[in-house]
Formats: sequence, structure tokens, C-alpha cells
Amino acid sequence: MDFTSDLPALRAKVDELADGAVEQLSQLMAIQSVSSLNPDGVNEHAQAVADAARAAGAADATVVSEAGGLPAVIAHWPAPQGQPTILLYSHGDVQPTGDVSQWHSEPFVATKRGERLFGRGSADDKGGVVSHLTALKAFDGNPPVGVTLFVEHEEEIGSPSMTSIIEAHKDELAADVIVVADSVNWDQGEPSVTTTLRGVADCAVELRTLDHPLHSGQFGGVVPDALTAMCKLLATLHDENGDVAVAGLHTAEPASVEYPEERLRTETAILDG
Repeated sequence: MDFTSDLPALRAKVDELADGAVEQLSQLMAIQSVSSLNPDGVNEHAQAVADAARAAGAADATVVSEAGGLPAVIAHWPAPQGQPTILLYSHGDVQPTGDVSQWHSEPFVATKRGERLFGRGSADDKGGVVSHLTALKAFDGNPPVGVTLFVEHEEEIGSPSMTSIIEAHKDELAADVIVVADSVNWDQGEPSVTTTLRGVADCAVELRTLDHPLHSGQFGGVVPDALTAMCKLLATLHDENGDVAVAGLHTAEPASVEYPEERLRTETAILDG
């Protein structure tokens, strides 16, 4: 497998597809696929992605759901003889808009400001869906490796039926490599590959200090308070430098990139002090 000699032509094809990709992204952004609030919009988006996959040359594109969950799309571009298969992951659901009065433009209308496109899903993660589809179109639907496209619609609510989908469709999802398009570039116009992400632990912790509630005016400060004890316990998870202090969890060496404090403050709007 060596298509490096075709890179100039491939770049030209991507440039040719760019305007259409923006238009396709704008159409997907208009679908209000808020997984926590609007299952009808999610179903509509899943069907639109399946249709788009077929239009991009997929041999098959199926909308699946398991365990009463929201739909996912699985599509295939079969591998040429002897070539590996890559699974491309992205998700098509989005977060609620929150207070619309705080927006500078309509949340579900793709709005261009400068060189960026604003609106729900423009980046997270319908931009990832369209990136996958456009890459496949750049190969005219015949990529040099096998490709499985997997677009779920529960990421923003914790992917509750993901395990069931994988168990039910593990053969259809089998791949040699997984590429997740749900991260960020280091800078505009500067692509990057993310190899490590922070994990998330979802657990319930119960801490009791008393057999039954007591009046805080009589006993507060004399007997231990469960909430105060929990705060103290949580505070032990990090040391005074903010590093993880849990045995067995380690902070990796930082990446060798320049990230000035001023840029951090600009990008996060962190408050002074």
C-alpha cells in the first residue's frame, strides 16, 4: 500500500471537495440531534449520515440500535485483497443549546465568521463525521484500505448503549486500527494526532458519619459532618501542585509543544487570580 505518489492529486481532490463539505456540514448542523432532548432529531441525523455514506461509495450503510438506545450508523468500504481495515469513529449527537440569548448566531444555523463555522456540531462532532465522508470521497469511494465508518448518537449522554452495540455488531466493527475524529487540531491549519486522552471514572460514593441526621445548631462542629468529610476525601485525589495523587495513576511527561500561559488564558477565559 503506497499512495504517496498520488498525494498532489489527492490534495487537489480534497480542495475540490471543500466547498461541498462545508455545505454538507451545514445541512447536518441544521438537524437538531440533541441526544438528551430530541430523539426524533437524532433518528433523522442517523438516517442522513447513512444516506451520505452510501453517496460516498459505501457498500452498505445500516442504522442500528440496541438495548433501547439511540441509533448508530455502521457503513463499510471493503478492504482490497491483503489490506487492513480502519474503523473511523465520530458521533452525530450534540449538546443542548443552553440560553440561546447568549449565542451570537442561531445555534442550528451554520454561520461563518472569519475562517470558522459556528453552530452546534460544527466541531463536536459533525465536523468529524464530514471529515470522514470527505476523505472517502477524495478516494472516489475506493480507499486503499478497508474502512468501517461508525457514527454513534449517544456520546454526549455517556454512550449508554455502546457496549450493547459493540457486542451485537462486533464482527461488523472489527478493525486493525481505530481513528477517532473527536478531538482538536493544535492550531487552525495545523493538523495534529492525539494519542492519549484523560479518562473518566463514573462511580457512586457513599460516606456516613452519623446514624441519623442531627440539628446543626446543636451538634455542628462537635460531631463530624459527612459533606465536610467528603470534601476532605476528594481533596486528597490531587497534591498541592494539582497532580494526581492516587496510587497507580501517573502523570505522563508533557508533550514537547509550546503553550504559553497567555494563550491558555485567552482560550479558556480563566479569571485573574
